[in-house]
Amino acid sequence: MGRRHAAMGQDAGTTVNKSLPEMSISLPEMIDMVFDLRGETLPANYAFPLWDELSRRVTKLADHEHVAVLPLRAAENNQQLLLNRRTKLAIRIPVGLIDETSELSGAQLNIAGYELTLGEIKLRPIQFYPTLHAHLTPADGDEAEFLTAIRAHFAALQISANTICGIRHALGDGTQLINGFSLVVHDLKANDSIRLQSAGYGAAKRFGCGIFMPYKVISDLE
Repeated sequence: MGRRHAAMGQDAGTTVNKSLPEMSISLPEMIDMVFDLRGETLPANYAFPLWDELSRRVTKLADHEHVAVLPLRAAENNQQLLLNRRTKLAIRIPVGLIDETSELSGAQLNIAGYELTLGEIKLRPIQFYPTLHAHLTPADGDEAEFLTAIRAHFAALQISANTICGIRHALGDGTQLINGFSLVVHDLKANDSIRLQSAGYGAAKRFGCGIFMPYKVISDLE
């Protein structure tokens, strides 16, 4: 999760538009809840045990398909993530879950044997960015099948954009494995950008996959 991407692929001309007849996706209003962190290291595949801890403490998180745990921004070394004082945990939630999720402030989490304490909270509204990037977008098939699924998803969201498909990679912990591609989505209009960030893609957003964030200039989580 902490590794930098290789160069993007050659699909810059792929356009995703509203031409496919799909059922429209209904979205709740979403917001990012950003926590200060206290801790030194986490395992590189922290996403799975982190979700287990979060959903155990706030059980309602698991009831909402759009809840997403944004990937942590931290350097990786020897299969560990190296946390620093600027590292934040951001959980993208429906606004109706703010009160319940706020109870995580002060929680001491055990992430596969590593200690992590959640501190103060800031609420960060989802903002417009014309270009978004998902580090790992889940995909069962090859690149062509993946892009077909993306087109259908964007049609259901009623958004129009261009995409660049990146390299295939995976996230796993020995018992669970998520395969997919990195993906850049560009030429987004304001409402489309916010809808895509709110919806994400796929069922693995709780593990940091299929989450769209600003590309190149990643927003400061402070």
